[in-house]
Amino acid sequence: MAADPAKLAAAWAYLAELGVTLADLQHDARPALPTFDDYLPQVLAAAGPGALRAYRSYWQRMTRAWGNQAIDTVTASDLQAMRQHVTNSAQARRNSRGGRHAGELFIAAARAFYNRAIADGLIQPTDSPPGRQTTTTAEHPKSPHARRTDRD
Repeated sequence: MAADPAKLAAAWAYLAELGVTLADLQHDARPALPTFDDYLPQVLAAAGPGALRAYRSYWQRMTRAWGNQAIDTVTASDLQAMRQHVTNSAQARRNSRGGRHAGELFIAAARAFYNRAIADGLIQPTDSPPGRQTTTTAEHPKSPHARRTDRD
């Protein structure tokens, strides 16, 4: 059954008078998203043993940093800042690359976390902060510890 055009016009006019847009109504109709503290147990339960081994410590860092925030409030800049912190605080070992791989693994962990949220229907792929992460070749310089050397 189609709505009465006169009633629709009156409703639109009243919404315009209130300064309410359709986007306002749609945004308020969405359920609140879980916080990192609330959602992490679901992510851990769904992860396989390899993902847990590789990403658990990074997911826990994310939760310590943003635990009481909804998962859609973290920005790409927040992730980049956390990546830099992870890179700078990585343990230096004999085969260390200055934390570069720790930073890359953090971004992979964030992608896995948000891919789970996408799969669960909590966010859209375009709303995923790691999806908005950009990397440039300047961020990935050739390793100074490369095993191969040029031979003339």
